[in-house]
Amino acid sequence: MTVNVAIGQPARPSSATSRKPWTVIGGLLAAALVASVVSMTIGATRVPFSDVITALSGDTSSEGAQVVIDFQLPRVLLCWVVGVGLAVSGGVMQGVVRNPLAAPDIIGVTKGAGFAGMLLVLLAPTASAALVPPVAFAGGLAGAGLVYVLAYRRGVSPVRLALVGIAVSATFEALIRYLLVKYPLDVNASLIWLTGSLFGRSMDSVLMALPWVAVLVPAVLVTARRLDVLGLGDDLATGLGESVERTRRNLLLLGVALASVCVAVSGTIGFVGLVAPHIARRLVGGRHLVSLSAAAVIGVLLMLFADTLGRGVAPPLEIPAGVITAAIGGPYFLYLLVKLGK
Repeated sequence: MTVNVAIGQPARPSSATSRKPWTVIGGLLAAALVASVVSMTIGATRVPFSDVITALSGDTSSEGAQVVIDFQLPRVLLCWVVGVGLAVSGGVMQGVVRNPLAAPDIIGVTKGAGFAGMLLVLLAPTASAALVPPVAFAGGLAGAGLVYVLAYRRGVSPVRLALVGIAVSATFEALIRYLLVKYPLDVNASLIWLTGSLFGRSMDSVLMALPWVAVLVPAVLVTARRLDVLGLGDDLATGLGESVERTRRNLLLLGVALASVCVAVSGTIGFVGLVAPHIARRLVGGRHLVSLSAAAVIGVLLMLFADTLGRGVAPPLEIPAGVITAAIGGPYFLYLLVKLGK
């Protein structure tokens, strides 16, 4: 397969990438922990920092501590789960396709998973919540497969992939809106797929997605070396003994599954999977084990920022996290398109 842009190549040395990558990742992790605590103090009603610490220590006797446990903590934990899942998914897709524009929301996974999940919720409202992730996975896989088939012309160029992905995502978006019109009485339960909001999430949502992410992310990191090999090009990877097509297929399935599970619990939150891997490569270089690890933490930071800002900018009004990430990621996506076009 011929492509125009290679993602798996090591980044050029710079003052940023010459630093010890795990030190950088440790700093990002510390920032994410601090941001998590700060996030729990912000909402429709401000929670004192002391109540957050009290709640995290296990004492829920105060009203503020109870608010933290019941409302704030599940949202922060979901930011971690969804941020890690979307960022690693985007990093895998960019590495597999060797394309800087590959991301769950760009290549149709997010909207495909959202449509399938909404279809299940509307047509089988009594179905078990455990069915949502596998159904969303099927929808995400269908979206990604359709984009890849339509974009392939003796290879997948970045711009063609982006344009076809936008078209397929728009088609799924139209189908989602059709469902909203067809089932108006259930519109409140369905709006999650359009807004990408963490509002009203409980520990049930966290526990539904956590096992999937806890299994899939380590599976990706274990095979990170294969992503490095794929980045060398198909011919050289084959010469090194790598089964290119099987490896590409397996890694892409892992990426689609991660994104689909995140959509199942948080809705269609876009651009985290696009932006986080790019920032990670600039900070720690192109080796996938470290870049994916850094991207996971950066994804958490993006989710925490988007959710906290949405809660705190104009309380009690809440702006969905998906709106904030779109406002950040949209201009960055246009920048990448212009850069690659040149």
